[in-house]
Amino acid sequence: MIPNVAEILVLYYSVGGSVKRMADLIASGIERVPGAEARVRTVPRISDQQEQAGPPYAELRDLEECAGLALGSPTRFGNMAAPLKQFLDGTSLLWQRGALAGKPACVFTSTGSLHGGQESTLLSMMLPLFHHGMLVMGLPYTLPEMNATRTGGTPYGASHFAGIADDEPITEAERTLCIAQGKRLAELVLRLAR
Repeated sequence: MIPNVAEILVLYYSVGGSVKRMADLIASGIERVPGAEARVRTVPRISDQQEQAGPPYAELRDLEECAGLALGSPTRFGNMAAPLKQFLDGTSLLWQRGALAGKPACVFTSTGSLHGGQESTLLSMMLPLFHHGMLVMGLPYTLPEMNATRTGGTPYGASHFAGIADDEPITEAERTLCIAQGKRLAELVLRLAR
């Protein structure tokens, strides 16, 4: 970590790659704000705890050290994916110490079907963040893409319609909203640090 730079954790789980692409866009938005830096981490599949190519697996210290959090998951029956839930279920020691209380956070998701539970998934990811005392933020309708998008994008957080085969590209509106969400999170982190 660079001195005097707010490090913001972008923590996600991705299978087909859409959530990873969203995480990269959110990280890009974070890093567009002077004084902010993104730390990108993922979690392993439940059945596979072996190392993989890509970002390192998250550890509890990543949460403890971060100044803010962007949390992403694909939708699984209107809920966050089990590997991310398993990781969050292991954060009790941080909860007992209040280690995340007061830190800004946001959530993002990708779904295989257009009405596949984007909003309920985002809400499910917010619940543990509220229990940790985090300051959860969404996306405002002052962003023109919020009213123009026909695929992803909700007031609860950035979202993407990936298609059943996870082969739908991120639209320009979805891309803009991901970057905007990263920027908003970084700006809030820095504003609270003053």
